[in-house]
Amino acid sequence: MSIISNPKERQRFIKFAVVGIIGAIIDFGVFNLLVHFDLMRPVYASMISFTMAVISNFIWNRYWTYPDSRSKPIRHQLMMFAFINVIGLGIRTPLFAFLEKRLIWFFDRMSFPRIAFIDHIFLGHNIALAIAIIVVMFWNFYVNRYLTYNDVSA
Repeated sequence: MSIISNPKERQRFIKFAVVGIIGAIIDFGVFNLLVHFDLMRPVYASMISFTMAVISNFIWNRYWTYPDSRSKPIRHQLMMFAFINVIGLGIRTPLFAFLEKRLIWFFDRMSFPRIAFIDHIFLGHNIALAIAIIVVMFWNFYVNRYLTYNDVSA
């Protein structure tokens, strides 16, 4: 099954990406609030914001991206979706931690001018998070399509 050659799968991927954008807005919003108000360290804030986004994404994917996936109980799908996303978190967290330090260092060395609240730390945090989100989105789509939502036809 190829996303490129199958119009139905291509549409599902686009919907999954839109849901991912909603999740990313939640993810970035929660992350930046937690970090901005010094409520927790960035790596932990990233884990909390990820969890909030996963909950949103599950609901949107269950009812909009895969509305024809109802042969499995919601509890089973939620557990599978959560399990896959926890693995995604396991991919994302070290990737974020690795990139964050290097990007902060990079933007600090560039003497990037501070504009409002945007400084080298903000840039490092958010660009690292964006890269990690994109990488994990592909993991989540493919694995969820074949495991969580494998009861829908192609």
